[in-house]
Amino acid sequence: MLKILVAEDEKDILELITFTLQYGGYDVIPTSNGADALEMTRKLHPNLALLDVRMPRMSGYDVCKHLKADQQTKKIPVVFLSAKGQEAEIKTGYESGATDYILKPFAPDQLLRRLSQILSNYEVIQ
Repeated sequence: MLKILVAEDEKDILELITFTLQYGGYDVIPTSNGADALEMTRKLHPNLALLDVRMPRMSGYDVCKHLKADQQTKKIPVVFLSAKGQEAEIKTGYESGATDYILKPFAPDQLLRRLSQILSNYEVIQ
């Protein structure tokens, strides 16, 4: 089963994403801040990291930069999930190493479809 780390500081959104991904057949690693997301990604090596941009303790952008600079985690696809849809925000996300940038609000089926497409384009990281 593919593992997806989800870092989201809004409890309701984290629960919705977790439920959606579990329904889609994924093993979910939930966390509510950037520092924990970085630590858990390094320890558990998920197949994909889904990060909110604005989080306590470390932004999603910073988490992504750390992951991409580390030989052990640089191949893990990172997808940002954010309500910040300005062009500059999206550009910063891609510059930090993101594979995709999904805007909130999102439809659960669209999220599953996008993540499935991304994961099919990457080798499965064990």
